[in-house]
Amino acid sequence: MDRGGIRAGHPSRTVVSGPLAPYADGFRVDLGGRGYAAHSIGGQMRLVAHLSVWLEGEGIPVARLTTEVVEDFLRVRRDAGHRAGLTGRAVAPLLGYLRGLGVLTQPERRVPETAVEVLLERFRRYLVEERGLAAASVRAYLRYAELFLTELGAPLDAAVAELSAGQVTKFLVRQSDRHSAWYAKAVVTALRSLLRFLHTAGHIPHPLVWAVPSVPGWKLTPLPRAVAPEQVVAVLGGCDRASAHGRRDYAIVLLLARLGLRAGEVSAIELGDLDWGVGELTVRGKGGRNDLLPLPVEVGEALADYVRYGRPPRCATRRLFVSVRAPFTGLANSSVFAVVARACRRAGVPPFGPHRLRHALACDLLRHGASLAEVGQVLRHSDERTTAIYAKADQDALRELARPCPAGSPR
Repeated sequence: MDRGGIRAGHPSRTVVSGPLAPYADGFRVDLGGRGYAAHSIGGQMRLVAHLSVWLEGEGIPVARLTTEVVEDFLRVRRDAGHRAGLTGRAVAPLLGYLRGLGVLTQPERRVPETAVEVLLERFRRYLVEERGLAAASVRAYLRYAELFLTELGAPLDAAVAELSAGQVTKFLVRQSDRHSAWYAKAVVTALRSLLRFLHTAGHIPHPLVWAVPSVPGWKLTPLPRAVAPEQVVAVLGGCDRASAHGRRDYAIVLLLARLGLRAGEVSAIELGDLDWGVGELTVRGKGGRNDLLPLPVEVGEALADYVRYGRPPRCATRRLFVSVRAPFTGLANSSVFAVVARACRRAGVPPFGPHRLRHALACDLLRHGASLAEVGQVLRHSDERTTAIYAKADQDALRELARPCPAGSPR
């Protein structure tokens, strides 16, 4: 018997009584459709059964199943000595199912309380509604804006109204001293957007965008940090292609290494983007552009192997690459970075990111006689100046351009 007084065992034999009983069968079917294994469904149903009994004892209807009520229930489970289903994450599948049915309302955005939070919420709406920025960009802008506004002190309205160019410059100098140049560039972009908003919304009398200094950085200064060919081979060889997890990771690393895709482009691939008949892949690139790329045989075979034997058969998402555990959801950009990092650890090579494989492809093309224009086409650069950095990687071509030292000149 379960501690909640519910018969345990196979998920189909878990009896749910109380206010959640009308939703039990539908929830069980929903879990199965989302790829949960039988033992996981059983655990979920026992948790639902316990929660339903507790709600009935407390006289709480399902419609009042708020975050606070769930916390009270989880506290009871912990006090009773349960070892599983003790966090909000465990109850999340049930709450999501009930919200989908309209039984529960969608969780509301937390109401801003402090002056900084109120101003940040207005800035967020500006970024979304006026600027139309992507969610990831909005989160980054808000993070840097919060750093800046928090340093101004209270009362915030007066501090913002009296904001000076010197304060803006000093803030950026402090951030630049603590972090890398790329971090400082991100802060500059966010800060300029914040200052435009503050002026447009009437919080500051004069535009202070001009007070944000540019961060020096020359795109063509550093050499492209490519991965050695033998390291790429080692990382690919370290993927266990006999397992579903390894098939997925191998296909991801191969896409990065052979087609030079970006991490976000890999995570965004959907099943419909693969045209098996003609061997082409549609890539959703930067700036909303779509590109058709030919699938090399090696890449096509790896993707087919993953789809047939590695990708879970019951996935609600059309995304190609999904998590290895239920609920099966499409991988995020950060997950692609994690895949490459794990592959590096397995191969015993120094860790690197997905973009280093893109550099490796470009350098390999140059070594085999490709021109810069051809490299730019493969990498789908919209500006030829972006490809120019690889000119320095072609050492043999640079030697031909180098002029000999005049006779008698110091060496």
